[in-house]
Amino acid sequence: MAAPLAGTAQAFGATSGTLSFSGDPGEPISGGQSYEYSAGAVQMFDVGGSRDGNSLDVAIDSEPGTLWRLIVSAPDGQKLTEGTTYTGAKKWPYVQPGDPQLEFAGIDNGTEKGCTTTSGSFTIEHIAFGPYGYVRELDVAFEQYCNGSTVPLRGAVHAVMPDPPAELAMTMNTDPTGAVNVKNGQITVGGTVTCNKPASVSLTGQVFQILKKGTPGASYETTVACTPGAPVPWSVKLTSQDPGISFEPGTATMRSRAKADDRDYPVTADTGQQESEVTLSKA
Repeated sequence: MAAPLAGTAQAFGATSGTLSFSGDPGEPISGGQSYEYSAGAVQMFDVGGSRDGNSLDVAIDSEPGTLWRLIVSAPDGQKLTEGTTYTGAKKWPYVQPGDPQLEFAGIDNGTEKGCTTTSGSFTIEHIAFGPYGYVRELDVAFEQYCNGSTVPLRGAVHAVMPDPPAELAMTMNTDPTGAVNVKNGQITVGGTVTCNKPASVSLTGQVFQILKKGTPGASYETTVACTPGAPVPWSVKLTSQDPGISFEPGTATMRSRAKADDRDYPVTADTGQQESEVTLSKA
């Protein structure tokens, strides 16, 4: 099977679409037969694209033991372009940086159907992109020759995708007040995170306090399961990393940063480091 695409957005199921292919007798993947699959009539009809628009991946899961996959890409550094026919295409790992890539292979009723080497061409008849290479609409026709055969496999994919999901938007706030346990010097600080879709948010930062006797400080790292709809609270309990100098009631400085991977796109939302003052009150 083909190598995975780098920097690929999560694949999504097509709203409508078809995969069709056929070959003359002697063509090893089709076996000289014709096939057609439609979105909605199969278990999976997924389309994914690389972040830079260079590659796309179509996967069809028809039934247990039957799976087909098409991968095409333009030469390195180029974006797949509507109305362009890419010739001299090869499969990975034989494809060179200046070559387009083409591989159609699969499993048919439990029997693997693939080629050691391929050659061929494909035409991007229509393509429309959303954010980060999300493929909104696709019409591609391809012709593949397996293992040096002169008998071609010919196929086509037509797909219309759902509207692309929103990009992850995230904010973080720190509470202006915290608490300090004067018996052991442990402090409790926190804040909230907000997001427009579910995300696992990583929070990192430091708290320090300038006192006459020294500067107690502590670092923290925690994770928050952010869900949309309302700010999600978070808090951490910290003890000074210098056991001889404890936090006290009063003003401290808090530096915080939030990061989360977008579950739909190959990007990370990052608030950057934020600095604020927090008033520590006696618990």
